[in-house]
Amino acid sequence: MALETAQHLRQEGRSGLPRSTSAGGHLGQAYLSGHHRLLQSQCNLGSRFPPSCPSLNPRLTIYAEVLTPQLVVERLSGLYGCPAWRPHGDPLTELVLAVLSQNTSDANSGRAFMRLRTRFPEWQDVLAAPQEELEDAIRVGGLGRIKAQRIKALLAQVLERRGSLDLSFLSQMPLEEAQAWLEDLPGVGPKTAACVLLFALGRPALPVDTHVHRVARRLGLVPWRADAVQTQKLLQSQVPQELVFPFHVLLIRHGRNLCRARSPLCQPCPLADLCPYPSRAAHSL
Repeated sequence: MALETAQHLRQEGRSGLPRSTSAGGHLGQAYLSGHHRLLQSQCNLGSRFPPSCPSLNPRLTIYAEVLTPQLVVERLSGLYGCPAWRPHGDPLTELVLAVLSQNTSDANSGRAFMRLRTRFPEWQDVLAAPQEELEDAIRVGGLGRIKAQRIKALLAQVLERRGSLDLSFLSQMPLEEAQAWLEDLPGVGPKTAACVLLFALGRPALPVDTHVHRVARRLGLVPWRADAVQTQKLLQSQVPQELVFPFHVLLIRHGRNLCRARSPLCQPCPLADLCPYPSRAAHSL
C-alpha cells in the first residue's frame, strides 16, 4: 500500500505501520496495525457491491427473514464500502504487534513498533538485545518491561521449535493445525492466532475482538451468552471463507459507528429490520 494511502488512513484514526520489504527486514510500505486493518478498496462507482464483496440475489436481500453472514456483508458493504483483503506477508511482525498493542492505543503501539525496528532491524537482533535496551525501544507503547519479556519469550520459542524465525510454513498447514501451532506459543490466544493467519498470510481465520463479539451477539448470529472464544469458533464455521475478511472488518466498523456498546444507533442501521437486539433491549428495561 502506498505511503500516501497509509497517511490518509491515519487521518481517519487508524495508525499506520510500515510493511517489511526484502531489504534485510527494513520497513518500507505501510500497513495498519493490530486486527483493525481496515484496508479499503476503491469501489466501482457503477456497482453498489464490488466483486470482492459478492452480492446476494436482490430479492433475497429484500425479503430475507433471518440474518446470515452473507446478508450482513451485503448490507454493511452498502454502508461502509467493500474492504480489500491485502495480506502483508509477515506473520512474525503480526505476533510482535499483538504484544505491543496490549493495553494501549494503535497510535502508541505503532510508534513502539517503528522504534523497535529502527533500533533492531532484524528479529535476531531483538532476540539478542539486552532486556533494558529492548524496554527502552518500546517504552512509548507502555508496559515496556512486561512487553519486552513477552517478545523475547515469543521469539525464543519460535526459534526453538522451528530452528529459525521464519513462520511462512504456516501458509501451507491445514488451517486448524496452523491456529493450534500459534496458540501453543506463550501469550498467543485464539484472536491473535487468527489475526496472524488472516492479516499476514491471507488465511480465512476469523478474529473476534470486542466489536465483532458484541455485534454478532446482538444480530443473533451466535447465542447471547457465548463468550469471545465460543463466538470465534461458531463464526468460523458459519462464514464462507471468501467472506471472512470483509465480515470481520465490516463488523468492526459497524461496532464503532452504529452498533456501539452504549446507545447503539439502531434507526439508521441497514440490519435493523432483521436484528433481534432492539426488542431484547426493550424487554430488559
